[in-house]
Amino acid sequence: MVERGPRRALLESSRRRIFGVAVAAALFAGAAGGCRAADKPVGVPQYRVDTEWPKLPLPNKWAIGELGGLFVDAHDNVWIVQRPGTLESYEKAAALKPPTANCCFPAPPVIEFDRQGNVLRAWGGPGKGYDWPTSEHGITVDFKGNVWIGGNATRPGRNGEPADGMVLKFSPEGKFLLQIGHAGPSKGSLDKTQLSGAADVAVDPQTNEAFVADGYGNHRVIVFDADTGAYKRMWGAYGKPPTDEPAGAYDPAAPVAQQFRNLHCVKLSHDGLVYVCDRDNDRLQIFKRDGTFVAEHLYGRETYPPGTVGHVDFWPDQAQSMLVVADLGNFQLRLVNRASGDVLSTFGHFGNYAGQFNRLHQVAFDSQGTLYTAEAAGRRVQRWVIANGAHP
Repeated sequence: MVERGPRRALLESSRRRIFGVAVAAALFAGAAGGCRAADKPVGVPQYRVDTEWPKLPLPNKWAIGELGGLFVDAHDNVWIVQRPGTLESYEKAAALKPPTANCCFPAPPVIEFDRQGNVLRAWGGPGKGYDWPTSEHGITVDFKGNVWIGGNATRPGRNGEPADGMVLKFSPEGKFLLQIGHAGPSKGSLDKTQLSGAADVAVDPQTNEAFVADGYGNHRVIVFDADTGAYKRMWGAYGKPPTDEPAGAYDPAAPVAQQFRNLHCVKLSHDGLVYVCDRDNDRLQIFKRDGTFVAEHLYGRETYPPGTVGHVDFWPDQAQSMLVVADLGNFQLRLVNRASGDVLSTFGHFGNYAGQFNRLHQVAFDSQGTLYTAEAAGRRVQRWVIANGAHP
C-alpha cells in the first residue's frame, strides 16, 4: 500500500471497518444456521480471557508495575519486563525503610512464566558492567535463547537518572552479555553508536543481526551484529535516511508523515520482511531486510497519539497468514490479513476487569494461537484462549 491523501485514507479505513463487520456477520450467521465451531472451524479465531492465568498470588508478595514488554519464546514460555520504578509507595510498603505494611515488594523487572502460569525465574535491575534502563521497554528472546531489553526514557528521570540510550543482552539466567549504546541523550538519528528510547529488538536467525526500533527519541530502524554490536545499517520511514526534523503535532487530516513519529516495535517474518510499528502515526510499515520499503497499512487514522499500531505479532501457521495489532489509543486488538492488511476482526474495550484493556501495550501469540496481552496502566499480563476452534 502506497502513500495516500487523507480522503483516500479515510475511505480505506471505512472499507476495512465494513469488511471486518461483514466477516463477523458471516461467522455469526453460520453459527446461527447450525454450523457449530467444533464441526467446522472458522478461519478467524475468537478469544475469551483465561482468568486462571497466571497463577496468583505471585511469589514473595511481589507487586508489578507498568508492563514494558512481552514475548513468547520457542518453548511457549511467556517473558515480561515490568517497571518497578512505577510502583507507588503504598504498593511496595513492605520494602520501605521502615516498612509501613506487610505487603508488598517490587518484583524483579524480568519474569518468565511457563504455559500454566507458574513463575520459572526472575531477575534484572542495575548491575556491574552495564547501564540498566530508567524505563524498561520491550523484551525479546532470540533464537539462541538470549534476552534483549530496551528502555524508552529520552530525558533524565525525576532523580537525575540518565536517558536510555542503549539496548542490553542477557543470558536466560540474567548474565550480562552485551550492551549497544549507553545511558545518556541522543546524538541524533544518524549516529551509529548511540541509541535513544529503543523500544524493541528483533534478531534474525539467518544473519544473526539485531534490528532495533530506535524510536522514542530517534526515528529509525538500526541494525547491529547481535554478538559484537557492530553497526550494519539504518533507515527511516519509507526506507529513506532517518531525520530529526520536527514532525509537528499529529493531524489526521494532514498527508501521511514522511518520518517515523514513534517507532514502537520491530518484528521479522519468516519470508524476509521487517514489520515496523509507527505507533503515533497509526501505521504499520513493511520493509525488506535491507531497508527497502515494501508497503504501508493505516489503521484508525482519526486516532491521535498514543495511536493505533503499538505492537504486532504473527499468527503461528506456516505462512504467518495473520497479524495481531495492539491498538493503544482505542483499547482493542485487530486481527489482520498479513498479505492484504485488511482487518478481519476487532475486539476489546477499556476497563480494569479481566478481559478488558487499560493502556494495551504489547501482544504475542504462542505456537497454539493462544494470545497474551500486556498492559502498561493495567499493570498485568492476560492470557486469551481460542473459543471457536480456529487453531493454526
